[in-house]
Amino acid sequence: MATLTEQFMTALNTAEDSGKLDDLLALHGGDVTLRNMTTETWSGADGARKFWERYLSDFETIHSTFNHHADMDGNGMMEWVGQGQLKGGQTIEYRGISVIEYGDKVKAFRTYYDSAAFIKPPVE
Repeated sequence: MATLTEQFMTALNTAEDSGKLDDLLALHGGDVTLRNMTTETWSGADGARKFWERYLSDFETIHSTFNHHADMDGNGMMEWVGQGQLKGGQTIEYRGISVIEYGDKVKAFRTYYDSAAFIKPPVE
């Protein structure tokens, strides 16, 4: 049986490929917290939906390839490379690590990534 981390990776890829969040959101607990490189924290089921909608809204296309993952004592770690196209057409490739804390469902999600990849190069 797949670990929750493996289920999460599969559900994220499904959301990225289809734009449908149902499978991914079903893995989140009702009191989940989510954080990315901003100072904002999203909480609860509504916060999880907003977090993932916002994530997908940055891209025309995106796909995460998971290079490594591990589970230990209710914590999952995923190392990944995201490749795709930002809104407006700029190609993007960036690397990061995401961490989940879980019991039966995800209690917390945190992601750390190369935010410099999102900066548009100067027009010459």
